[in-house]
Formats: sequence, structure tokens, C-alpha cells
Amino acid sequence: MADTGVSSRFSGAPSARDVLGWVARGEVAMAIGIVGIIVLLILPIPAFMLDMLLSISIASSVLILMTSILIKRPLEFTAFPTVLLVATLFRLALNIATTRLILSHGHEGAHGAGAVIETFGRLMMGGNFAIGVIVFAILVVVNFVVITKGSGRIAEVAARFTLDSMPGKQMAIDADLSSGLIDQDQAKLRRKELEQESTFFGAMDGASKFVRGDAIAGLVILAINVIGGILIGVLQHKVPIGEAFSSYTIMSIGDGLVSQIPALIISIAAGFLVSKAGVEGSADKALVTQMAMNPVALGMVAAAAGVLAVIPGMPIIPFAGLSIGAGMLAWRRAHAPPEPEAIEITPAASAEPEEEPISQALAIDEIKIELGYGLLPLINDLDGRRLTDQIKALRRTLASDFGFVMPSVRILDNMRLPSMGYALRIKEMEAGSGEVRIGQLMAMDPRGGQVELPGEHVKEPAFGLPATWIDDSMREEASFRGYTIVDPATVLTTHLTEVLKDNMPDLLTYAEVQKLIKELPAEQRKLADDLIPSAVSATTVQRVLQALLRERISIRDLAAILEGIGEAAPHTSSITLLVEQVRSRLARQLCYAYRGDDGALPIVTMSAEWENAFADALVGSGEEKQLALAPSRLQEFIRAVRETFERAALAGDSPVLLTSPTVRPYVRSIIERFRGQTPVMSQNEIHPRARLKTVGSI
Repeated sequence: MADTGVSSRFSGAPSARDVLGWVARGEVAMAIGIVGIIVLLILPIPAFMLDMLLSISIASSVLILMTSILIKRPLEFTAFPTVLLVATLFRLALNIATTRLILSHGHEGAHGAGAVIETFGRLMMGGNFAIGVIVFAILVVVNFVVITKGSGRIAEVAARFTLDSMPGKQMAIDADLSSGLIDQDQAKLRRKELEQESTFFGAMDGASKFVRGDAIAGLVILAINVIGGILIGVLQHKVPIGEAFSSYTIMSIGDGLVSQIPALIISIAAGFLVSKAGVEGSADKALVTQMAMNPVALGMVAAAAGVLAVIPGMPIIPFAGLSIGAGMLAWRRAHAPPEPEAIEITPAASAEPEEEPISQALAIDEIKIELGYGLLPLINDLDGRRLTDQIKALRRTLASDFGFVMPSVRILDNMRLPSMGYALRIKEMEAGSGEVRIGQLMAMDPRGGQVELPGEHVKEPAFGLPATWIDDSMREEASFRGYTIVDPATVLTTHLTEVLKDNMPDLLTYAEVQKLIKELPAEQRKLADDLIPSAVSATTVQRVLQALLRERISIRDLAAILEGIGEAAPHTSSITLLVEQVRSRLARQLCYAYRGDDGALPIVTMSAEWENAFADALVGSGEEKQLALAPSRLQEFIRAVRETFERAALAGDSPVLLTSPTVRPYVRSIIERFRGQTPVMSQNEIHPRARLKTVGSI
């Protein structure tokens, strides 16, 4: 039969093997167990099956207790609240099942509800009804008032303090991640453990209510079994009142004890679990390791027990035994050698003292942010706008816009900075600095004017525009007036963005270029292999890419860039001419990047007079030409450029300066000194399908 690609289990009735496989799965077994508990609430079961289920209840409670004692950390048993709920439902279902048996078969004798209940009832009562009731009441009080209430209070306080400490712990994790002490995977694991911790103690606080309700239900069920059983036995089955009282009392007390003993064991397990929140290791760490390690404390115990032993009327043997045992343990602890973990190895004791490698002192951070101590909350903003998350988004955006991944940003605190100050460093050198105000917002007028709102008037650190720090309560008014509003983390991130754009050529190292070439698709790697190093060196490719980035041109289309280098490399070794050839290959990209809102490319042209002036000012032979323009003419050109571009900006345009291919590199070298963000293009870089819009002329 042809294979239809559909699993065979959908083609007909499931086989027995399929059913067994489903049952073996944990979630199916769990579902079947819950359905079984619901069945216990509805349908009657025979006494022998009830004995087996009661045995399972007792054994499972012991298993839960042992697990709670032996685990090393509470978070290793995060399923405990769910286990507690299931165990409580199981015991209540058994209570209802036993109640049904007691009321329906109690007239047959104390064995009517099963051997387990009869044995527990006779054992605890000791032939006396009052003893059984008192023992049962004491167990309920111990469970309900002491253990359950204490465990619930511990869980409540632990949950509250865990939630209160979460911001600080998250900030510590982010600080460790930023400083390089942990990697991204370790940070995710620690955040997950922190979330599990808060959820666990919150669930434990609510889970303790199950046990409290179980204790109350046990008392009610006991009263129903005793009173209802006697009435049914005497009135319906004509059992003598003495015999009915004895039988139904034994079964009711036995039922209550069989229910309350597992409940008490599970409550103790819950107490162990929540009370060892600050202890690493199993429960012996708290009960033995921390209590029986001090010889002075053990000596005082021995002395106190010895004094009690010699008091007239006191039993000598138990107190003397305790005194001797504690004294021997104190002597052994006092003369025991220190444990290996407690030995502190000094540098003198080490044959080769560990020192920080000198290479660590030589290593430098490519990008680093230093924060004043007042800006540490930016690492973990309570509103969710964490500085680390914004930096991650920034690196991704720059990679998409410019074609290579920026190095990781390291965030450190610097007590030398002002409280609200920060410093941006590129290769350990300061590339920018500023101050922000935590808890306030920066408002700016898009038209470049001063904000007319009360606050601290400052200069925006990235672009030097007039800005004002305002209170958060004035957000709506500032928005109504049309002001641009940014939070402190965004102000810092914007400044970092501009610094990175200005320093992209320095950040594109030789290693990064090799990485870019290595990550080229397989069909483009052949081009790189043919070009490097036979036609040009990798260093030449790096310098071309750096020149493009210096004018903020994306190098994402690395294949086209390599093709342009390959075309010009046989004819010239000049980096300037190689760059010009590559720019002509990127004409479509350049025209698209600088287009206006209407889709046209706004341009400012240079007059023939200025074109000739620049061409005549080029001196030198061959490819080694330099610009030698008279200072007066240079100032005149700068003034004309400023006036023309300011008029275009007032009209809402961001044009490019269009020149001839011969003088473009030299015109750009002048423009970048006073208008670094103004693009300069040549006629060779205009794509044939680009629509041009002339907005001015120089």
C-alpha cells in the first residue's frame, strides 16, 4: 500500500500497544489518576480495594516527606503545591468512600470498613473511646494549629520578601551579564530560577490552605460517621446501642486517623520545604551540620545535662547519658582537624601564586558605557525599558542598516562620574558624555526652539538641541503641545547610536572583515577567493569598507562591493579611486537611501565655477593628488554651502550635494568637517531610474 504520509493511528481504531503507550506517558497517567479520584467521590468501592488505596495514601505521604528532607534546594521540588492538591483530593475521596462503607456496612461490625481502618481504630483507642477521640483531636490540633499554620506563615513571608527582592536580583543579573561575569545562557537560567522561586513560594502560601481545609473536613466527617452511623445502626439495622456505639466509634476514629496521619506527614514535609529556603543541601545541613559543629555549645549542653542528673529526684541514667554523649562530641569537635572546605590557602602556601595574566591588562573594550551610581536603575527599569534591552535592539538595527555586527557593549559603574552622568568610550577613549535625570522625561521642540515648560533647560547630548527635563506628570501637556518626549534610557541610547555611527570605521577591524568574508554565501565566496589576495589584500578591502562607513554607507551588499573592487583593482591601487568605483556600483542603494518622502532624490548642484575651481586646485601627479584651495575661497565655499543647505532645511528637504566624479572625494573632505551628515554624490552615482529634484545650487 502506498505511503500517504499520514500516521497510522488515524486510519482506524487504536491497537492495544497504542493504548499501553499512551498510558505510559506521564500526562495520560496523571489524567487517569484524577479521573480515578473523581470516581471515588461518586461510586462505592469494596473494602479490600479501600485497604489498598489507604495503603497507597500512607506510602505516598512518606515518599513526599522523604523527598522534602533529601532535596538540596526547595526549587528542586517545585511540583509540591500540585502534589499537595492531588494528595488532599485523594484523601478526601477516600474519606467519602470510607464514610459510605461505614454507614452502609457498619452494622456488620468494626471490620465493615476494611482491615486498615479497624486496626488503626483499635490500636489508637486501646479499648477506650475517650482515648481515641483525644488522640485524634491532638493530631488535628498539631496539624492544623502548629505545623500547617507555621508553614503557611513561612511561605507567606518568603513569597513577600522574594517579590520585594526581585528588582534588585534582576539588576544584579543584568550587571553581571553586562560586566561579562556570566554569559547570556547563564543569565537566562538565573532569571528563570528567580521567577520559579517567586512562583513557588506564592503557590506554597496558597497550598497550605488545602491542609487547613482538610483538617476541618476530617473533624466534620468524624462527627458525621459517629452520629450518623449510630443512628443508622440502631434505627435501621436494629443493632444494640452499645454494640453500635463501639463499632461505629472504632471505624470513625480509625478512618480519621488513617486520613490525618498522611495529612500530618505531608504538613511536616511542607514545613521542611519552606523552612530550608536559605539552606543549601539536604535537611542534615540545618539539623546536624549547623547545630552540632560548635564545641562550646555542645560543652554547655553536657554541663547542663550533668547538673540535672545530680539533682535529687531526677532520673540519673538519661541525663547522665546525654551529658556524656554531648561531652564526647564536644571534645571530638574541638580536636578535629579543619575540614578541607574550611582551609584557606594563602598565596605564600601556594607553589605558584595565581596572578591575573598580563594579557588581561592589555585587553581593551571596544565599546563601553560608564554610569554614575545614580543611573544604576537604568540597567533594570521597572517599567520594562531596560538599558540592556535597548542596546540589544540598537546593535540589531545597526547590523541591519550598515551590514556588520557591532562589538558587545560593556556597562560599568564609575564613581568618579557625577551621580546622573555617563560616559561613552570607544576603545577606552571617551567619545561622548552627558547627564540624564532618573524619574524625569526630556522634552524637545521638533522646530528647534526652547521648550516652554517648567523644568531644567539643557542641551540634548546627541545633537546639541535645546531640551528640557520635565516631571512625568507633565507628559500629557507636553504631548498636547507637540513636543518630542523621551525617557532617560532612550536619551542615552540615542547618544550611543550617534557615537557608534561616527566611529564605525574604527570598529570595523581586520578580524571583523575576515568574519564578514567568511560568512558570505557559498556562491559569493568564490568571488572573494579569486579577489583576495591575488588582486587586492584583505587590508585594502578593509580600508575601502571603512571609507564607505565613514560616509555612513551600508556595506551589507558586500558582494557588489567586492565586484567593484575587482573591476578597479587591475587599474589602480589608490583607495580613493577604489572607493569611487565601488560607490558607482552602489548607485541604486545610494539613491534609495537619500530619497525624499515623495520618492525623488533632492540635490544641490555645484556651479561650473566651483567645479573648475576645485579641479584647478588639485596638485600632484598621477593618483597622488591633493587639494590646494586658497583659504579665502575655501571660506567662501563653506559659507555658500551652509546658506544653501539651511534654506533647503527650512523648506523641509534633506538634499545631497552633487559634484563631478573627479572632485567628489575632495569636496567631501571639506564638507565632513562642518556638516558631517551631509552626503556628497557624483554624477556617476545617480541611478538611471532615479527621479531628481533640484532644491538649490552653489
